[in-house]
Amino acid sequence: MNALPDRRLNAYRADLAEEALRGAVDAVRYTAGTPARINAPVIGLRPRPDLTAGIDTELLYGETVRVLDRADGWAWVKADFDGYVGYLPEAALLGADKVATHVITVPRTFAYTGADLRTPAAFSLSLGSRISVIGESETRGTRYLTLESGQSVVANHCVPVGQLIADDYVSVALRFLETPYLWGGRSGFGIDCSGLVQLSMMMTGRVVQRDSDMQASGLGTPIDRSDLRRGDLVFWKGHVAIMEDPETIVHANGHTMSVAREGLQAAIERIGWLYEQPNGYRRP
Repeated sequence: MNALPDRRLNAYRADLAEEALRGAVDAVRYTAGTPARINAPVIGLRPRPDLTAGIDTELLYGETVRVLDRADGWAWVKADFDGYVGYLPEAALLGADKVATHVITVPRTFAYTGADLRTPAAFSLSLGSRISVIGESETRGTRYLTLESGQSVVANHCVPVGQLIADDYVSVALRFLETPYLWGGRSGFGIDCSGLVQLSMMMTGRVVQRDSDMQASGLGTPIDRSDLRRGDLVFWKGHVAIMEDPETIVHANGHTMSVAREGLQAAIERIGWLYEQPNGYRRP
């Protein structure tokens, strides 16, 4: 019997499946879905339409999805960026009629109700969020960009879509130091180990898969521990860390419950009781 496709990356149920799976899985009907974008600062993507279910990953403000189904206040979606499939509250979606013009480049920032830092903050935005800018202004020497929704963001907290913020993704990852650890997290408000890898690489123009097992099998090429250098990855079963230099890692971890630096050898000794020894080293 052929194994069913990975449900994290393939949308299928008995009653409905994505059109790309026609002929590969059985379903009552198939759909190409409809485009939408995220209208929440960050929203959890869950394996089932239930707020008590733990999140698998998160989507950021302005990211786009294909909506496969809507029912009982929930939407079943597939993320355009990495193909992740799951459920989120339907209220977190807007139509896809607006195209993002800019990307947030700082770990966290605010959308203000006016073009002035003294006005109330309407909502927060994470690094990687995508916004649609319709104008700009200056108040007391600070430039602001006006969003389609009427709020304003500080101009130097973002760059135009397509402009990379760094060549070295490790420097992006280091911006997250002391960010709280969050299982399934993928934002400046809370992040997990593979989310740190994915989001940091995204800001340097790379598209990588979401979970550590996906990254361990498909990202870059295997190397030996003796060859480790800045930017390489160390994998344990269920965990990944980024090499800051040949002896130091940076990773989102449940020990400090944050993104932190740690000596590689010390981490191997500490983590061993839970995740055993590293099962791979890769150069992305």
